[in-house]
Amino acid sequence: MNKDTLQGEWKQLKGSVKQKWADLTDDDLAHVEGSRDKLVGKIQERYGQLKDEVEAQVDEWLAKLHHHAEKAQDDNATDTTASTTTDSVNPDTKG
Repeated sequence: MNKDTLQGEWKQLKGSVKQKWADLTDDDLAHVEGSRDKLVGKIQERYGQLKDEVEAQVDEWLAKLHHHAEKAQDDNATDTTASTTTDSVNPDTKG
């Protein structure tokens, strides 16, 4: 998931951010506005961690989200393919 995707899907991702980093406030999330760098800064501020540690956490979180999103797309594609296949015709029936 790239930086543009984070910004584009920020409203949907805020809940996941709050689950992962519960000490972040609604004001913090409003300030972040989907910016990875601002998210890293706010996590540093709230948790007192080193920038490198926080960046690694955020990148891992983003990678998991990206993986789950790809898996969901693959599952949906499989479901769509399965639902669009035609039933085989029984060779014993005529017509």
